[in-house]
Amino acid sequence: MPDLESPVVTPPPATTSLGVATLRASLTLGHVLAAMGADYVPRVGLEDTLIIRHTFKSGDPGSLHGPEDLTDERVLAYTMEQKFDAAPRFWVIFVADGGKRSRLWGTVENHGKLEPTDKYNVFDLQRSDFLASLEDRLVIEWDSPIAWCRRADAHKTSRIPVLEIADRDKVPFPGFDGVLLPYHQLCEMVDDPRYADWRVALSEVQGIYLITDSSNGKQYVGKADGAERILGRWTSYARDGHGGNVALRELAFQSAAGDANTPASKTDHARHFIFSLLRVFGPSRPSTEVNAAESHYKAALMTRTFGLNRN
Repeated sequence: MPDLESPVVTPPPATTSLGVATLRASLTLGHVLAAMGADYVPRVGLEDTLIIRHTFKSGDPGSLHGPEDLTDERVLAYTMEQKFDAAPRFWVIFVADGGKRSRLWGTVENHGKLEPTDKYNVFDLQRSDFLASLEDRLVIEWDSPIAWCRRADAHKTSRIPVLEIADRDKVPFPGFDGVLLPYHQLCEMVDDPRYADWRVALSEVQGIYLITDSSNGKQYVGKADGAERILGRWTSYARDGHGGNVALRELAFQSAAGDANTPASKTDHARHFIFSLLRVFGPSRPSTEVNAAESHYKAALMTRTFGLNRN
């Protein structure tokens, strides 16, 4: 835990708007936290806030490896184990975004300690809606890659420059041949307004799709036909991670250490899935043609023998 410094609570400049992409250089993280905390119920002060910066470490099995790991489950599991003994109520989590840039992932609320491990204290962290309107939009300048954790009421922390609070850009649809969605992006696509064009396009076509498990290269060929269309089928994957498919469901619910006598528990294996399209059909194409195409791709990619198709 960094040494505490004198708290600095400075109101944001009167001329600064928190809803624009271009900001005055004088806007700091302290300004933003003080303004947002004053409007939150109950009020959140800088003294109630801890700032954490995560980085991706692909070679470390216990770390976050990439954007696919930025799920609530993974980030909370990674963040809850700490060496410090006590911490404020709210933890504001940033993720390295290239160079000195760090982007806001979100905020968790600390509900106290759980049973510790041999190496770490374990905190009961739950997702919070504090700063929710700034998630993935607030970018700060993190000047030290070594200092990954700071009290918000420390003088240096409160003065961290805000580089931007940007509107999230609309994501253009790349065409059916250009669709390549990691699972975390698939979940955004079915709900996020930025993907409106995607949802329109995918709701109009039947088709054959491919799911690749990036952890081992195994593939699953599936179809979306009739009124369901591609969007409807993929929405079911976004909701539960398996879409009802037998092999994918087995990955989503695995017994501990492969013990058949241990009740299966929900995993987050879907974070490894990447979705793409093999072929699309118009809405009036007969289901017999869609079925024939599905069988062809299962045979061509040998997904019944070496992949995740069971029929």
